[in-house]
Amino acid sequence: MHWLYLFIAAIFEMGWPLGFKLSNESPNKVLWVTLAFISMAVSGIFLWLAQKEIPISTAYIIWTGIGAVGTFIIGILFFNDSANFLRIFFAFLILVGIIGLETIGSK
Repeated sequence: MHWLYLFIAAIFEMGWPLGFKLSNESPNKVLWVTLAFISMAVSGIFLWLAQKEIPISTAYIIWTGIGAVGTFIIGILFFNDSANFLRIFFAFLILVGIIGLETIGSK
């Protein structure tokens, strides 16, 4: 269950940079900033729940890694961020590290 909490936390971790980005591109800035702050809070709560069983070092790196790679993908798909080979390669390396940490867990 704690791994599910960590995954939920990581998904909401993507919500706050997305909310800030959308607030810069929308006339309804307050709505998007509010959603960004709510996303931060939900992400933090689920990270807290996950850390009851998952070591802090593993939880934090997976949380930030999924959030970073997810935000990277959102940027490419929806905001025309650069998708050159090296950017994708290095994001892939982050993903490999996340999978490795999740595979070995807290052994």
